[in-house]
Amino acid sequence: MYILAIIPARSGSKGIKNKNIKMYNDKPLLVHSIEIAIESKYINEVIVSTDSSEYKKIAESHGALVPYLRPEEISLDLSTDFEYLKFHIDWCTENNKKVPDLIVQLRPTYPNRNIKILDETINIMINNKDKYDSLRTVVKFEKSPFKMYKIKDKKLIPLFKKIDNIDEPYNQCRQILPDTYLHNGYIDIIKSEIINKYNSVTGFNIYPFVMNSNETNDIDTLEDWNKSLINK
Repeated sequence: MYILAIIPARSGSKGIKNKNIKMYNDKPLLVHSIEIAIESKYINEVIVSTDSSEYKKIAESHGALVPYLRPEEISLDLSTDFEYLKFHIDWCTENNKKVPDLIVQLRPTYPNRNIKILDETINIMINNKDKYDSLRTVVKFEKSPFKMYKIKDKKLIPLFKKIDNIDEPYNQCRQILPDTYLHNGYIDIIKSEIINKYNSVTGFNIYPFVMNSNETNDIDTLEDWNKSLINK
């Protein structure tokens, strides 16, 4: 299988200016994801998807490929993963490049990934490629979303009126409600074919790789940044 790691690193971060190239333990933040991808025994190539010439130079100097600059219209604050992943698949097709069988998405905001977890998740997808469309790392969510509301016309409206034959879950004890899990963004693995087939980055059959509940330490703010350095 041809397995490609893609590291999304657009410029223009609002929470932390130039976050993806800010120095973290003596290296630009995105370099940590490049290095662990290169270290993996399964990943064949590492690409950084960026709209910045400066980021491109940094990525290439640390062993990643940057075969194009991402267009501005898919590098905005509200741009989605689907947009840049589909752009890459289309670019491969238009330029007669091999389309990867699996895409491993490694967000730069997790600089302290564990190589054993990375290779374990890839191995799971390799061995279950006919059963699952994608894999996502998740953590158990302690607060039940089945007890949540929205407000409309100054009224509380329950998000769920029934779940698994339980009426009014918002009025029930938390212990009898189903466990729920939060996507933590640590690792995402996608079968390339489902991106165009379903216009989706997950498809319908998602493998849940459950991590420890403390593994939600991606870096979005300066507080996250400082906490990550302390807990490394």
